[in-house]
Amino acid sequence: MNSPSSLAPRPLTAGTHQDRAPYAEALRAHADRSWVRLNVPGHAAEATPGHPLVEAFGPGVLRMDFPPLLEGLDLGSDTPMDQATSLAAEAWGARRTWFLTNGASQGNQTASLITPMLGRTLIVQRSVHSSVIDGLVLSGLKSAFVQPSLDTVQGIAHGVTAEAVAETIARHPDAAAVYVVSPSYFGAVADIRAIADVTHAAGIPLIVDEAWGSHFGFHPDLPAGALSQGADLVTSSTHKLGGSLTQSAMLHLGDGPFADRLEPLIDRAFRLVQSTSASALLIASLDIARRNLASGHDAIGASVEAADRIRHVVRRMGRHGVVSDGFGRFPDIAAADPLRVAIDTRAGGISGHEARQRLFRDHQIMVEVSTESAIVAVVGAGSAPDTERFLEALHTLPRPLDDQLDRDLRLSLPTPGEAVLTAREAFMSPGRVVPAVEAVGRVSTDTLAAYPPGIPNVLPGEVITSETVRFLQLTAAAPNGHVRGAVDPTVAHLRVVDA
Repeated sequence: MNSPSSLAPRPLTAGTHQDRAPYAEALRAHADRSWVRLNVPGHAAEATPGHPLVEAFGPGVLRMDFPPLLEGLDLGSDTPMDQATSLAAEAWGARRTWFLTNGASQGNQTASLITPMLGRTLIVQRSVHSSVIDGLVLSGLKSAFVQPSLDTVQGIAHGVTAEAVAETIARHPDAAAVYVVSPSYFGAVADIRAIADVTHAAGIPLIVDEAWGSHFGFHPDLPAGALSQGADLVTSSTHKLGGSLTQSAMLHLGDGPFADRLEPLIDRAFRLVQSTSASALLIASLDIARRNLASGHDAIGASVEAADRIRHVVRRMGRHGVVSDGFGRFPDIAAADPLRVAIDTRAGGISGHEARQRLFRDHQIMVEVSTESAIVAVVGAGSAPDTERFLEALHTLPRPLDDQLDRDLRLSLPTPGEAVLTAREAFMSPGRVVPAVEAVGRVSTDTLAAYPPGIPNVLPGEVITSETVRFLQLTAAAPNGHVRGAVDPTVAHLRVVDA
């Protein structure tokens, strides 16, 4: 496994233009003027004392909550909006960047919608986010899945190798594109350069869901971004570790061999899924996040040091384990994101779900993800968390595991059932809700994904297995467990194709 710095490009040198946030600055100037607002939004920025929204958010938020298509913001030529997206494209090394106000899910849907123009089968990493599967439903394409490596000890999926991608492409001459995820929820970074090489050799583009890697490439201790490694289209969930507001994201087009063909297709698909009332607040937060990443070398370095300290203390204390210490066993992992701290709590005598719940309830500490065996803490690029408080709480957690519970925690990720229909065919088919035990052996109409982390365990068109039903029911019963797409919270019933 390569070190992050060996894969990272030279950090962007912040010039005076990257130190600016043109859209956010224009929005603030707009808000500072004295307006009589007889348009939407209906709150009309009435910052009178006692107004419910003022009480909840303060007057400044209301004053900056403007609708789209305003002169001086995004209407006209060379607008602050144009300048902001151009600066973002430069910062991430893109040919062009689109700002998204419906999360990275919107980027994945946009990317999926263009693929029918490129071929008939989408080559997809099986452990993609559920929004990519939603995109398959929208596009109607056939899919061919590349299986990720599995850590059977931790019960987590990592990434795919270039060799596995090449083998799948060879079996599908009608391939439209390849769709992979990097980094994973646990911080495993794929060898995007090698995957891009085999994808391009086959004459098709590479799409990367880099939702968790919006900060990549902005510091020498961080891995390189997917665009710099040859990806053609990249979804970036900027709000995750990049620092923008929740639900804001970006879609980046690389300046590669497919850019001329992809750009007009993306433009059209983007308009289909973008709100006509995009939030100025979310857009401004993207502009500010880009500025902070591009000019925040020292702050990002401090964040890396904070995450390194957590790992160092966990190793020194010896109770829990550091999941990334085992990444070298997997050929698909080229690097690790240092701002993702995955901790094996089961080794310390407590399940990941229980640890997450107790940290939240007893210590007012939130971590991002839990599984049966681990928790994942994330350190935002440029943030400075209270590492001492977290480490103290982590090491004062009780040790409630007994032998039976420990055996239950070793439940492996289920093997997917056979795909007999396309995602769109199954989703659009008449369905019937049946008890889970009767659903075994039948075809699912729904995407079922254990949350967190949201990787689908059942896809529309796949046969439901008893192994998967048990896994999903145990997930639903765990503290903070949730199954997205289930017809009831306990997964007692499932919706199947009514054949």
